[in-house]
Amino acid sequence: MTVVQVATQPFSDQRPGTSGLRKKVRQFQKPHYLENFVQSMFDALGDISGKTLILGGDGRYYNDTAIQTIVKMAAANDVGKLIIGQNGLLSTPAASCVIRKTHSFGGIILSASHNPAGADGDFGIKFNVANGGPAPEKITETMYQRSLEITQYQISQTPDIELGLIGEQTVGNLQIEIIDPVIDYADLMASLFDFSAIRALLTQGQFRMRFDAMHAITGPYATEILENRLGAPTGTVMNAIPSPDFAGGHPDPNLTYAEDLVNIMFGEDAPDFGGASDGDGDRNMILGKHCFVTPSDSLAIIAANSHLIPAYQSGLKGIARSMPTSQAPDQVARKHQIPLYETPTGWKFFGNLLDAGLATLCGEESFGTGSDHIREKDGLWAVLCWLNIIAARQQSVDTIMTAHWQEFGRHYYSRHDYEAIPTEKAEKLMSQLNDSLFKLPGKICGDRTIRYADNFSYHDPVDQSDTEKQGIRIGFDDGARIIFRLSGTGTDGATLRVYLEQYADDSSQLAFETQTALADLIKLADKLAHIRELTGRNEPTVIT
Repeated sequence: MTVVQVATQPFSDQRPGTSGLRKKVRQFQKPHYLENFVQSMFDALGDISGKTLILGGDGRYYNDTAIQTIVKMAAANDVGKLIIGQNGLLSTPAASCVIRKTHSFGGIILSASHNPAGADGDFGIKFNVANGGPAPEKITETMYQRSLEITQYQISQTPDIELGLIGEQTVGNLQIEIIDPVIDYADLMASLFDFSAIRALLTQGQFRMRFDAMHAITGPYATEILENRLGAPTGTVMNAIPSPDFAGGHPDPNLTYAEDLVNIMFGEDAPDFGGASDGDGDRNMILGKHCFVTPSDSLAIIAANSHLIPAYQSGLKGIARSMPTSQAPDQVARKHQIPLYETPTGWKFFGNLLDAGLATLCGEESFGTGSDHIREKDGLWAVLCWLNIIAARQQSVDTIMTAHWQEFGRHYYSRHDYEAIPTEKAEKLMSQLNDSLFKLPGKICGDRTIRYADNFSYHDPVDQSDTEKQGIRIGFDDGARIIFRLSGTGTDGATLRVYLEQYADDSSQLAFETQTALADLIKLADKLAHIRELTGRNEPTVIT
């Protein structure tokens, strides 16, 4: 095997975000761009000689090309073994599962999650550490600093490997193992849930469901688990074949982009249950017949019914949610005397809590839910939670949700996304709002008074680290909240996310349409942040 040292120059834009490095495909295709980042990653990880790494991605455009490059660079950098999903495929939850099962040093996951794919779409790369979760900030920052000073990278001059052939191969001293990307994950799910009860639900002929894989990575996983193992009728999984451009769609499981499923679930002959997942399989959307379950409510309902799921019958160690997520899980934690942790956005912040045994369930409002079975959010896991709960309670999604509100109250909640705002305009809006925070407490806004206004900071109870400036919070005396954040997951401009929440515990106030219930908060958010004035946008791009 011949190893060459290739001279290069740094790129200034390779700082990983909360979910790794995401850029347009065409940026990754620039000479040396991918190689620079991969070498910076290897350098930041320290001694990787002889180590085992997992490698795979969501199958989007450029996935297979990037894998071949990474294999050659891994061989040149003395990595001991790569375990790769067949055809280069591994969902993000499955990658976390395999890292943990094989006790690997970590894994390289190729995905831009829910972002569009194709030659003009997005691509991404991130590193997950030995616990199966995203690399902490101290590692990603080291990667970035290394990327600013890199002058050369190492790569082997070897033929491409055969990604479609399950079994073992070698590249120099590097051992390659191509694995079935589905089996380990499917077996893990079978160990967590009451598959017998779910199988009875799906085969008795009285219950119908659909799952939308959105032409993305979850298709093979959902087909194996729902149809092959649990007996759901063939065709239950729709849009099941992964496509390099996700069939031209936007694989984000929400009411806007999962239009095929939404039309079915709100149609005349709607099934009883609907689920969807995103590009890399870590997000989820839950629907009942003519009803939508918010991600925050979903986490709360799973927590309240966790005793019905075999893996969680011994109780929950704790519940963790991201700060922008609604406070619905807090009500469950309070009633059942379960510790509740509020963290910044980003699944990596849950990792310490899970590893320390402080939390069992975690969730984010951005359609991410998971538990301590892996260290990533997990779309199919959430769907199986709901199917297990429905099988145990023998009630519809709507009935379960309504009963939950009657017991715990309802958190009317919505997120308004203003996508692709010019970055300078978005940053000006946040800067001006942040500068005004000190004046807001005590301010009367109609029937409400602002109780607090701050920029959220988090003290990690495990490693004692502090994370600041994680989103502007404005809280009111009646428990309502408005939160403003700039998202770090897009590649085109900035996305302003506005979160709106209003709590109601009066049984006569639980059945309003969400946007109607939040109408005054929506107006107030625009007034406080001057959204229309500073962005030129009259309405959000996406409402969830």
